[in-house]
Amino acid sequence: MSEPVYLTQEGKEELERELEQLLKVRLPALAAKLKEAVAEGDLKENADYHDTREQKSFAEGRVQYLENILRSAVVIANDGKSDVVRIGSSVTIREEGADQDETYLIVGAAESNPREGKISHESPIGKALLGHKVGDKVQALIPSGETITFKIKKIK
Repeated sequence: MSEPVYLTQEGKEELERELEQLLKVRLPALAAKLKEAVAEGDLKENADYHDTREQKSFAEGRVQYLENILRSAVVIANDGKSDVVRIGSSVTIREEGADQDETYLIVGAAESNPREGKISHESPIGKALLGHKVGDKVQALIPSGETITFKIKKIK
């Protein structure tokens, strides 16, 4: 049995939309493009055929990945306010020595996207935040090897 994959409801819906788009739009379009390329004849030197076949293979791999994630998904219900950080919490922190706050949504690894402010509960900062309260000072060992200290300002 596979490990559970923690997702927010929004994250689960986003992955379901991506899977549907791949199955109903992307793969059929690639299959049609492959059929056209095959009809052109000599496949050895047909770059369009090889490129399309590679794209189709990648899309099929992504479908498998998404199906596996969704099969083992555990939706994290953010059922209101909590005074401790948990998966699904939006946390505002300030790094020691910094003059601006940063806000992160703690999510499961499958929907992590740091550029969008979504960090995994398995990441160094996400792991360090779990279970802590507003006002706590928390330390995290980041990939560069340094330890950063930050204070939790707000939890939603």
